Amino acid sequence: MNFINNQIKKYQIYIKNRPKNFAIKVGKKNIADGEFFIIAGPCAIENRNQFFSIAKSLKNSGINIVRGGIFKPRTSPYDFQGVGIGGLGILKEAKKKFGFLIASEVMSVEHFRLLEKFIDIFQVGARNMYNYPLLSVLGRQRKPVILKRGMSATIKEFLSSAEYIAFNGNNKIILCERGIRTFDDFTRNTLDLAIVPALKKITYLPIIVDPSHGTGRKDLIEPMALAAVAAGANGIMVEVHNNPGKAFSDGQQSLSLNEFKKLASKISKFVDFFREIK
Repeated sequence: MNFINNQIKKYQIYIKNRPKNFAIKVGKKNIADGEFFIIAGPCAIENRNQFFSIAKSLKNSGINIVRGGIFKPRTSPYDFQGVGIGGLGILKEAKKKFGFLIASEVMSVEHFRLLEKFIDIFQVGARNMYNYPLLSVLGRQRKPVILKRGMSATIKEFLSSAEYIAFNGNNKIILCERGIRTFDDFTRNTLDLAIVPALKKITYLPIIVDPSHGTGRKDLIEPMALAAVAAGANGIMVEVHNNPGKAFSDGQQSLSLNEFKKLASKISKFVDFFREIK
């Protein structure tokens, strides 16, 4: 609490410094104006057919923001690293065909320069939460940034990274809880849903939850996504694949297209219920 009382009051993202009528505008859509939103898509774009098959299904499910990584940080150098620059054309074509807002991961300043013209939302992964040169560059442009919590990051460290972006002029920041590393190995990470109401007491920035990375298990995605709604999250980010069993990355934590449709329907009902009881 000393951190909150003594330091964060100086931050631009502190709740007492909230701009009037704050909302993050992406295209024609406002984020953080009370509407729960879902970001869905594959962990990695593998090829045009794969991404377009997923995109078409998501469009039919009413999803407006699609994730699709073309640069992928992986623990092992032998794992699939993404399609790279060749994926830029796929992103451009999909955006034009389906009218999506595209979110994609940026790993370096060089990647930022490549992606800048093709995507609507930059995603900073957990491994790059401490990449201060990258955060500073993202602060000097005006597109929204999804900032994922580092694997072992405290709330102080998480918000300090967000402040690097805001300090450089961009407060269009979406905080994302994606689980932290603990001693337990039953799940990929320990999904810290307590951070959602905690952050809402401190900052005016929207907070979303990633139950895919947070659990690493597709059978736990639905209950944790619904729990995120109950905790007060502004949205969720979910990995969806047309054939999870053959996914190049993170297939074990990706929903099939039909599984995602069922989840989206349940989330809509949950959101309506919690609005009624507030």
